[in-house]
Amino acid sequence: MLKGGKVGLRARHEDDIPILRTELYDDVVNSSRAESGPWRPITPGSKDPRLTADAENPAHVPFSVIDLERGTLVGTATLWGIDNHSRAAHIGLGLLPSARGQGYGTDVVAVLCHYGFVVRGLHRIQIETLADNTAMLRSAERNGFVREGVLRSSAWVLGEFLDEVILGLLARDWKQDPAKV
Repeated sequence: MLKGGKVGLRARHEDDIPILRTELYDDVVNSSRAESGPWRPITPGSKDPRLTADAENPAHVPFSVIDLERGTLVGTATLWGIDNHSRAAHIGLGLLPSARGQGYGTDVVAVLCHYGFVVRGLHRIQIETLADNTAMLRSAERNGFVREGVLRSSAWVLGEFLDEVILGLLARDWKQDPAKV
């Protein structure tokens, strides 16, 4: 398990899947804001690629996020779009509604950066988020990510086009917290 100050990132367990599906992916508004495509229902028990690790796809590494103090599941985190040639990847995360606003997001981003830069040897990590997602923007910027651009009206979300912000962090600019991981 990778550890931060508040969270641990571990492999996805089978009993995590129903909780994540119910609290994150069955929520039409949350899922529509987090995914690049339209929400669609997934049959319980089916293999949802957003929730399961696929050994055949090394470019997508999903983690379950655990509160270290309580040992409880608080969300999901992913390093995705891993490009070993360019040594780049993207970060994605989703916190259960009960876990939001408690500083977990900043810690998750820090631990994913450690995994990407130290464990995987990446050169660049990128985050794309909706321009009104202030929690994700703060979490990224607290970890040294720089706003690199805005994609105007690029995301169709529940009947309207929204702007997306692209943030990037290079390994040479990353400041690892020695107390973490």
